[in-house]
Amino acid sequence: MKLLHLNTPLLRAAPGLFDHPEVWLKMDALQPSGSFKLRGVGRLVQQSAADGAKAIVCASGGNAGFAATHAAAALGLPVAIVLPMTTSAAVAGQLAARGAEVLRHGSVWDEAHEFALKLAAERGAAYVHPFDHPLLWAGHATLIDEVVDAGLAFDAVVTAVGGGGLFCGIVEGLRRHGLHHVPVIAVETQGAASLQASLSAGELVTLPAITSIATSLGARRVAAETFERARSHPTIAVQVSDAEATAACLRFSDAQRVLVEPACGAALAAVDRHARSYSRVLVEVCGGMGVSLDLMRQWSSPATMSA
Repeated sequence: MKLLHLNTPLLRAAPGLFDHPEVWLKMDALQPSGSFKLRGVGRLVQQSAADGAKAIVCASGGNAGFAATHAAAALGLPVAIVLPMTTSAAVAGQLAARGAEVLRHGSVWDEAHEFALKLAAERGAAYVHPFDHPLLWAGHATLIDEVVDAGLAFDAVVTAVGGGGLFCGIVEGLRRHGLHHVPVIAVETQGAASLQASLSAGELVTLPAITSIATSLGARRVAAETFERARSHPTIAVQVSDAEATAACLRFSDAQRVLVEPACGAALAAVDRHARSYSRVLVEVCGGMGVSLDLMRQWSSPATMSA
């Protein structure tokens, strides 16, 4: 099966980006779909096609939708993307420009997901879940394969967490390379911290609402497997504010000349505060399409930075 994703660059962070002396960046912002999602979503779409699917449906905050659209186009399949109303009009327009049928439903991803499941059943299409499927996790695990193959030894991984597909993939990748001892610093934004709420409660928790601007982290409940892997693998669940996440996006764009969205900024913001005790830190730069120069200007305004 031909891979649809790229082996993305592994870069040492630019001087001054972090206080930490050695941080390495896995640059999945440079995937053709704009984020890490193509690793897993591409694999799931390919398997769906191999199983006979004639069309694809995906509910997404944006990034899984771009990955599903890219993969479906590569395989010649029509694709419908269901977005919650919180996803920006710009993202909806970009998906449509790439050939997706874009539908809007619900105020949060969970509601879009329920609608998309019904739509897929009505159309006889394959439903591609954005974060809760073993093929997704196996696909996302390839980022750890690539880092290990590059010969980089690291003693902590920092990643953003939304529904938890990326987190599951990172843990899977670590385990298959015998790196069971390497902790994952799992970062959520305040107002979208369903993993930390679940770990604190000792059971899966569904948030009453998503109040963070990092809408691509906006699953009110993480996948059950995310919860289980967070309890069985060394995991440090932390939160950052929206202001910290957006400030990190700005610093990153200055230092690395790459735009990333606040969901990715959450991981970048956590490095200096939560990874100080580790000697060589790997950060998954997950990317994201929910960013633009106009948004960067808004984030840099005094009102935003003080929020």
